Amino acid sequence: MNKRLFFSALGLSVLSLAATPAWADQYQNTIKAFAKAEQSGKIAETAYGYAVFPTIGKAGFGIGGAYGQGRVYEKGKHIGNTSMTQLSVGFQLGGQGFSQIIYFEDQAALKTFTKGEFEFGAEASAVAITAGAGAKTSTTGSSAQISGDRENAKSVGAYNHGMAIFTLPQGGLMYEATVSGQKFSYKKK
Repeated sequence: MNKRLFFSALGLSVLSLAATPAWADQYQNTIKAFAKAEQSGKIAETAYGYAVFPTIGKAGFGIGGAYGQGRVYEKGKHIGNTSMTQLSVGFQLGGQGFSQIIYFEDQAALKTFTKGEFEFGAEASAVAITAGAGAKTSTTGSSAQISGDRENAKSVGAYNHGMAIFTLPQGGLMYEATVSGQKFSYKKK
């Protein structure tokens, strides 16, 4: 019973990190960190827009969840706010925090995301761009390629249906073999 209480407390503490408001410099620092990464930086140079989440907290003990708040930018201008929720079911244990950015290739991809409720399908996966992030970092539990550190990360990433997703782990430890998807809401500024 003590283990269950411990992991419940761990999960709540990780999720509370994501629930705290992100300061403006956290957004800019997160954007800069992704821009420094070799492959995501190349995509950032040509992206029409992006949604950035400085901190997403994720925790699970059989049933898991994740939550984070972010901002949406069009051509570098803040146009609205977004939030991400994720529910997962399957073998999982622990908690972790990570940053995430979604690059939009063109105006059509941005418009699809900002229509209101958007959800990634089973084919969407995120590329983890920090060493040690784990082989299962994605919105659906599929594997991702990893290398480098936060300052000098190298990764492989490309647009899928006009969007490219990258993550930067912040800390925590989580083992999972789950089926899950990320759902986003959007509110115009």
